[in-house]
Amino acid sequence: MKRSSKAALQSGLIFPGVGHIVLKQYLRGSVLMLFSLVALSVIVTRIYQRALTIVDRINSGDIPVDTGAIAEMVSNSTSGADSFTGNVAAIVLVGCWLIAIIDSYRLGGAQEK
Repeated sequence: MKRSSKAALQSGLIFPGVGHIVLKQYLRGSVLMLFSLVALSVIVTRIYQRALTIVDRINSGDIPVDTGAIAEMVSNSTSGADSFTGNVAAIVLVGCWLIAIIDSYRLGGAQEK
């Protein structure tokens, strides 16, 4: 398998920037990993906070222990600024992933020549 294909697959299937690290492009790989980790931590933190809020409301008796009521609460628990932050973080994560795949394939191809 070509280096370009391996690097693109590693960046696509493992984590953004891994293909760059394999190609010895440490700065690019580290930057992609950093941005991806920050975006992923924002997403996970938001999800965790929403889950804790819902669990607190279940424990206090505001929401019955019913899958339909819990599902409705999950779908209605987004606020404007919170939703915007999550959307930006998701776009950054997907963007980093795509950039990592394309750029590692391009760099791998250049190193093969």
